[in-house]
Amino acid sequence: MKLSRPVAARLPAFTLTELLIALVIVGILVYLALPDYSQVVANAKATEAKLQLEHLYSLESTHFYERSTYSGDLGALGYQQQPLVSEGGTANYKVEVVNAGSGQFLARATAVVDFDQDGSFNVWEIDHRKQLKEVVKD
Repeated sequence: MKLSRPVAARLPAFTLTELLIALVIVGILVYLALPDYSQVVANAKATEAKLQLEHLYSLESTHFYERSTYSGDLGALGYQQQPLVSEGGTANYKVEVVNAGSGQFLARATAVVDFDQDGSFNVWEIDHRKQLKEVVKD
């Protein structure tokens, strides 16, 4: 009498092709559902520029109350520029006083990183009236 092997029972499962198709569909849905992430990053980084310019406004105001003139020298104001990311630091904006005099000042924060990779760098300005505005959108 001849003994035969029992036939192995097949388990129900997905094929590799079915799994790959499902992953592609999920990937497409995620791509369509998520907003443009680069714009979210650019908006978050702009907060850094706004805060730095508002701080500089406070320093300029104090300087004006003490000396009746605004200063174009960041060191005289006591402002220290944080090391930029382009220099190995963490700051994304270079802050400078564009002009300063007896009755007015204008300060600018210019991005050193193109956040959304479109070729334009974000620029913010503040003046002696504390008018904060975005001059160049990123």
